[in-house]
Amino acid sequence: MKVAVIDPGSGNLASVRRAFERAAREEGIPLDLTVTTTAEEVRAADRVVLPGQGAFAACARGLDALPGVTEALRESAIDRGRPFLGICVGMQLMAERGLEHGVTPGLGWIAGEIAPMDPRDEGGTPLPLPQMGWNALDTHAAHPLLAGLERGAHAYFVHSYALRGGKRDELLASTAYGGEVAAVIGRDNLAGTQFHAEKSGPVGLRILRNFLRWNP
Repeated sequence: MKVAVIDPGSGNLASVRRAFERAAREEGIPLDLTVTTTAEEVRAADRVVLPGQGAFAACARGLDALPGVTEALRESAIDRGRPFLGICVGMQLMAERGLEHGVTPGLGWIAGEIAPMDPRDEGGTPLPLPQMGWNALDTHAAHPLLAGLERGAHAYFVHSYALRGGKRDELLASTAYGGEVAAVIGRDNLAGTQFHAEKSGPVGLRILRNFLRWNP
């Protein structure tokens, strides 16, 4: 199985590689994983992963700076329907736009925008940002990517911006941090996790294993 992990200039690429290699071993799947910046390798892949961390605008610029990669990504995921997974800011880039450091267009694959969080406790006191640490997932829909997860499974989050104005039928799981926060989004062959799946222990590993087996 050929998996292309796009390098937009930010992201835990070594951690993502190690996590996928372990997931493939546990699933018994021969894996040919490439961390890439080329359109040709994106087109040749059976599945594509877009990780990212830091600011939406910087990640978007990094992706746009790779010659032909955005077009190849759209061809693979949208035109050919190959499984796609966005991780952290890679998930955020699936939205229509980001509001971090100005307005930056996203891929436009899911509804909504990536907006600054304003979490508050029940008394109205602001909660710390970034949201950092292990938070429970509340699953909203049965989805192959979430198969095998126990109720209340925890994943590792680090972010100060989150999806706002998304469609309910594209929200697969949420977490609570001063209100509902989108944790897993998806439609058709597209999916994304706001949390770092590669750093989320057995829960993240299960999601990556499910992704390798996913045939939308």
